[in-house]
Amino acid sequence: MSDEQFDSVMAVQPEGRVYVHARAVVPRMIEGGGGVILSASSVVGLYGHFGQTNYVAAKAGVIGMTRVWARELGKYHIRVTPVAPGFISTDMIRQVPDKVLQGLVSHTPLGRMGEPEDVANAYLWLASDAASFVSGAVLSVDGGAVTGT
Repeated sequence: MSDEQFDSVMAVQPEGRVYVHARAVVPRMIEGGGGVILSASSVVGLYGHFGQTNYVAAKAGVIGMTRVWARELGKYHIRVTPVAPGFISTDMIRQVPDKVLQGLVSHTPLGRMGEPEDVANAYLWLASDAASFVSGAVLSVDGGAVTGT
């Protein structure tokens, strides 16, 4: 891939979204006595994916940043957790040929694609007091795909 292709993804993922937004809210969270920062990564940030060096590097960067922040910001009662969705049934994924989609599903122990609600529910739980002792751990929302089949 070209430098431009690599740089375009890297500029948007860890720097453009997660870092800038966290930098903006952390001082207010400290003043307010704590909070939760949730970031969006991907299972490919944990395990890689053929042909997606830039995307993998960006999502791995998000995981690394949020893990560091979990350690640095915990003393301020700020929890920081990355969510790593797998293959989720979105408009983008639905454009993938059916044969490829079936291959993805066959490697998912739960036997289905994830739904956007599955990811939203994970974020909802992490933001709640029910997850008050969860910080720094990557939550894979992938139907068990990262375990391999």
